[in-house]
Amino acid sequence: MMNISLSNSERAEVLTQALPYICRYNGKVIVVKYGGNAMINDDLKEQVMEDIVLLTLVGVKVVLVHGGGPEISEAMEKVGKKPAFVDGLRVTDRETVDIAQMVLAGKINKTLVNLLQMKGGLAMGISGMDGRLIEARKKDEKLGYVGEITGVNLKPITDLLSAGYIPVVSTLGCDREGSTYNINGDTAAAYIAGAMGAERMIMMTDIGGIMADPNDPDSLIRSITVDEAEKLEDRGVISGGMIPKVKCCVDAISRGVKKVIILDGRVPHATLMEVLTDEGAGTMVYGED
Repeated sequence: MMNISLSNSERAEVLTQALPYICRYNGKVIVVKYGGNAMINDDLKEQVMEDIVLLTLVGVKVVLVHGGGPEISEAMEKVGKKPAFVDGLRVTDRETVDIAQMVLAGKINKTLVNLLQMKGGLAMGISGMDGRLIEARKKDEKLGYVGEITGVNLKPITDLLSAGYIPVVSTLGCDREGSTYNINGDTAAAYIAGAMGAERMIMMTDIGGIMADPNDPDSLIRSITVDEAEKLEDRGVISGGMIPKVKCCVDAISRGVKKVIILDGRVPHATLMEVLTDEGAGTMVYGED
């Protein structure tokens, strides 16, 4: 990685340029959905945690929602289970949901909490099962214990934020009968961000955002309305794995999120660039209002 040396005056100038954005987001809620290659690469993982701690220290209320699909698949293979998917969703039997709980609420969640604290933050890990944060029901019998969200109870998150913690949420849910469900991470983030009326929801992906030409990375669309995004989907410009991402953006905005950002989590400090600069990072999706 390139090491750029700045003079003291240049460092001061960078900070003063960020001041209007620090004022704008002070006390506001930003939900970060974290996953993909940014989670797998250790250097990028540390940079994401640094970004979150910095935003917290300047007064932003950050809620980190994480997935862990590749790690779940790896754990399944270690016990001789072959991952299977239907329409992009993991088929989850009882043994698989136990593995998902172990990986998400255990290994990944506590690793992220530890990293945030090593970077100077104060973090607390919870799952969607804690305090009935995410209530769910079975989405489809053929998928097994894959959950469809029926309700979000924000008190565990708001209590942690009030106490100065960064909530780190693993995407598991439960029902009134005690069953555990694996919840799609993007969907969980959208529901949580919507319930909180978040100023921003940041979705970390493996591409730079929505492209006018999917084959041209220089055709990044910097901002787009929900209606415009749906028209691009109808025309086939938005296709493949980007379709559920855009649907999730639309869902989040319909639930009360001001703006949703799709950005490349592999870009160092992309979160800071989005929140604290004019140019931002990735594609901003917003409602007509």
